[in-house]
Amino acid sequence: MKMSSRTARLAPALLALVLTAAGCSLESSDAAPAGTVKVVVGYQSKTINTVTAGTLLRAQGYLEQRLQKITDAGGARYQVEWQDYDTGAPITAQMVAEKIDIGSMGDYPLLINGSRTQANERAKTEFVSVTGYNPKGALNMVVVANDSTATSIADLAGQKVSASVGSAGHGTLVQALSRAGIDPAKGVEVLNQQPQIGATALESHQVGALSQFVAWPGLLVHQGKAKLLYDGAELNVPTFHGVVARRAYAAEHPEVLQAFLGAQLDATRFLNEKPFEAAGIVAQGSGLPQEVVYLYNGPGGTSFDTTLKPSLIKAFKDDVTYLKSIGDFADLDIDAFVQDGPLRKAYEGRGDYDTDLAATANPSRVTGTDPVCHVAVTDPATAGEIWIDGATTPQPAANAACLLRGVQAARAAGKTVRAVYLPDAELGTRWFADKAVWLRDGANYLPFTTPAAAGRYRAAHPGATAVTYDQAVTEIRG
Repeated sequence: MKMSSRTARLAPALLALVLTAAGCSLESSDAAPAGTVKVVVGYQSKTINTVTAGTLLRAQGYLEQRLQKITDAGGARYQVEWQDYDTGAPITAQMVAEKIDIGSMGDYPLLINGSRTQANERAKTEFVSVTGYNPKGALNMVVVANDSTATSIADLAGQKVSASVGSAGHGTLVQALSRAGIDPAKGVEVLNQQPQIGATALESHQVGALSQFVAWPGLLVHQGKAKLLYDGAELNVPTFHGVVARRAYAAEHPEVLQAFLGAQLDATRFLNEKPFEAAGIVAQGSGLPQEVVYLYNGPGGTSFDTTLKPSLIKAFKDDVTYLKSIGDFADLDIDAFVQDGPLRKAYEGRGDYDTDLAATANPSRVTGTDPVCHVAVTDPATAGEIWIDGATTPQPAANAACLLRGVQAARAAGKTVRAVYLPDAELGTRWFADKAVWLRDGANYLPFTTPAAAGRYRAAHPGATAVTYDQAVTEIRG
């Protein structure tokens, strides 16, 4: 499939329309002074799995620091311009127009980016690094209003669903509906809306569900405006976010791309070593509650690993079917689009790329000693955290029972619990424990992200009974 030259060279009016629809402005920055190299970075402050190439990276100044070292060594002067967007689509539009040099976005938008930019050699991009990923697909979710009677994705048949078409959240919706035997094109009416517009539509019952990428599902659930219907991890297909760079710009200024990737590695290390502190920085930079940021950026949440893993690239290739289902996109050679050379070079002197490439464990995990059960926290499949107001760091919990006892103790002591995190008992998705669906099976208490997950467990364990979170906290015995 060929893309027309008109599409390849978006007219200014069309570009303005795209950006306005995404809630972005076309404010032009001053041109760089003579002799100064300018780099324009497109990012999404509220898409918090891109923070190591966006919000956190910007706040820490890692890119500017690395570029300054080049200047101090007698090299060129540099000017960095950061542009914040709600989704990946306007970033791609700006890259097509050769106005953004480096951008970050989710996996489905990355596909569209590669397809849309390739007709113009100056705009053509390459996929150079990953920001964060989830091996099962839990970065995208579907939520419904609190009074919704839907208990599974199949219950959305015939309803209106809000999603940003072309986004990672939309891709998950399409796959989930297909697996449930519902034609995504005919079984539901998808309203193409930006996340914040969709959130309002859900709250006002103009749509039956909202399918979006992080951090929107967690934000709405945390705010008490929605409940989780579908966990993307049910697909068991990796989802990720990554970085693209315009090839022409990278060829002209390879030192800038190296500085960016080195800075991304700096930000990734900082987040994995100090996740709670990083979450505070991201919350301030994005305007999101720190409790929501830490849900995804905390230990056991998103795997922040820059390497271009074969499992992710395989999933990427499988996503091409989705790309063709939503429009007339040019064929994309994934192997040519994915370029690990720049990242391998950035790794020199700071680690072994192939070792990290082969690693599958989350680089950040809950550790320490559980102060309630007095045991070491060692199993990431059960480990959780309790964030008590005023504490400098969250309190580790070895398992669900220890976490419930910890909350019980905190309440008895008159302390305020700001947030509680625990992995889903079936899928392993890190979620808010107080928003989970809880079951009691004998002496065991089990949390699930969705009613469907809890239903699958009850089908195999008929003796399990439903309890509320507060019931579980009250009933638990040490």
